[in-house]
Amino acid sequence: MITVLVISIIVIFIVLALSVLTIGKGYSYKHTVDPIDPLPESKERNKEPEK
Repeated sequence: MITVLVISIIVIFIVLALSVLTIGKGYSYKHTVDPIDPLPESKERNKEPEK
C-alpha cells in the first residue's frame, strides 16, 4: 500500500513539473503577425477633385 502511494506521488510531481515547463515555454513563445497589405485604392480616390 505504501509503495502505491509513493509511486502515485512521484507520478503527480512528474506531471506537475511537465505542466509547469510546458506553460512556461508557451508564455515565452514570441508570437508574430504578418503585416496587412494596404487595400488597392480606387481610381476615383486618386484623382484630384476638378475645379
